[in-house]
Amino acid sequence: MSNFTLEWVISNEDAGKDIKTFLSKEHISRRALTDIKFAGGYISVNGKEQNVRYFLNEGEKLEIAFPPEPVNPHLKQEHIQLDIFYEDRDIIVINKPPYMSTIPSREHPSGSVANALAYYNEHHGSMKAAVHIATRLDRNTSGLLLVAKHRHAHHLFGLQQGESKIHRAYEGIAAGRFENKNAEIDAPIGRKQTSIIEREVREDGKRAVTFYEVKKQLKGAVLVKLKLETGRTHQIRVHLSHIGHPLLGDELYGGPMESIKRQALHCSELAFLHPLTRKEMFFKAPLPQDMQMLLKELDIVDKGK
Repeated sequence: MSNFTLEWVISNEDAGKDIKTFLSKEHISRRALTDIKFAGGYISVNGKEQNVRYFLNEGEKLEIAFPPEPVNPHLKQEHIQLDIFYEDRDIIVINKPPYMSTIPSREHPSGSVANALAYYNEHHGSMKAAVHIATRLDRNTSGLLLVAKHRHAHHLFGLQQGESKIHRAYEGIAAGRFENKNAEIDAPIGRKQTSIIEREVREDGKRAVTFYEVKKQLKGAVLVKLKLETGRTHQIRVHLSHIGHPLLGDELYGGPMESIKRQALHCSELAFLHPLTRKEMFFKAPLPQDMQMLLKELDIVDKGK
């Protein structure tokens, strides 16, 4: 497996800058630069190793190589099939099924996306790398998940998240009939004092904003599209329960359990800038089978058949 490398041909605009200044402009983190210098990476100009104080000239080829990433020895590799929507040198987009954790937990120490990626990176990766999951989903929420294939891409995704440039849209099936077809739920969310898992709307919580759009009204339920301005734990689930329309199957937040045994929530759209190419990326995943079947059943009931 090879080191992850980046290359630039120095433009007239960047001529005269030292390497450290140039790499800072390219969002190479201080920690990464330290590791490049001292942990097995290198910096070269026209094939000759240089230090960060070197002043660049127009037309020169600057190359940096990141050191091999240490993998987590406690993360068990598991040969689990992943539904990979897209993959290139830098990123993977996965369509996660329900009942699969994003990362291991005390309750579910194996069978997660991270366990599957640890195996995948070892047996199919072109470089030695840790598992870098950029966006997470609850265990029983299905849909699109974004993964960085190396630490630099993960760092760049972190910058995008800080600027709210990674966008996700969800589809959910919620109880009841919504009075408004489009609305904003702006209600702060915090940890429930009597639970280590459950969240609730509370005055001392962190600001949380969810936008929803009713897609289809059904018998006793509604198909709704949801977008987040913020990313609090269980945000959609808490907000829908707060307004009296919990997701079907969401036992934790009061959703009806008769028709589906997990919260009827799916991350259907994912949009972001590719961390290295800066190309706009957009992915859309269809509803999983259990939610499609639920919609058909509810539609039949609604039509009185």
